[in-house]
Amino acid sequence: MNWNNFIWFALPAMLLWGAAGITVYKSQKKLANCLMLCGIGVFAVFIVGFWINLERPPMRTMGETRLWYSFFLSAVGYVAYRRWKYPWLLSFSALVAIVFVCVNLFKPEIHSKNLMPALQSVWFVPHVTSYILSYAMLGAATIGSFVQLRNIHRQRATDRKLLDFIDNIVYIGFGFLILGMLMGAVWAKEAWGHYWSWDPKETWAFITSMAYLAYIHLRLHESKHIKVALWALPVAFLLLMITWVGVNYLPAAQGSIHVY
Repeated sequence: MNWNNFIWFALPAMLLWGAAGITVYKSQKKLANCLMLCGIGVFAVFIVGFWINLERPPMRTMGETRLWYSFFLSAVGYVAYRRWKYPWLLSFSALVAIVFVCVNLFKPEIHSKNLMPALQSVWFVPHVTSYILSYAMLGAATIGSFVQLRNIHRQRATDRKLLDFIDNIVYIGFGFLILGMLMGAVWAKEAWGHYWSWDPKETWAFITSMAYLAYIHLRLHESKHIKVALWALPVAFLLLMITWVGVNYLPAAQGSIHVY
């Protein structure tokens, strides 16, 4: 299964996700669950088939990581929705997953079967997987922060359940973020002889992790800094997007060891 087959899996997945995001607001919870799971399943089939065709993990290019982001975001959104029962969690994850699928449809890439020597490591799959999982969770937390800020702006009572959701998913996402960074350091030692070299990608990853650590610190003093903490999440997610995508366009990154 090659990239030319992607559209035949992407379109059904997007239709299923879109339908799930709509029906979840129409008191058809079981149907929404079924539609979301079917969309995740269809997308997973393509990823597995594409992996087999490439004879390597499809995690090298930006397009390939977008595949995983769509998959993990839809899966994380579904699990979080089942746990916390917020309909917007399902619709948000479905919408953003669709957006990233559309980017891949309108901006196709060349997907080579070859991997450069630095990527031929046992750390390749767990490192990328850990990061993309954290990105999916932290993205959901960002949307949750906007919902809570809207409640505060409208002078509604603070939704403690929503705060618990935001805190828990940030803690888990931050854990995966740090795990990915640690695995990357071990991988870097094997590949280049250094655990850390302050490469642009590494520097921005460190800045991003400190931003989420700031949120966790502020939440320890929730009675005083709840609004500041909630605003910290969109800022942290912006830094995360710079780390993932934006840093590649910086002049300093052109000689980066992380540009493949």
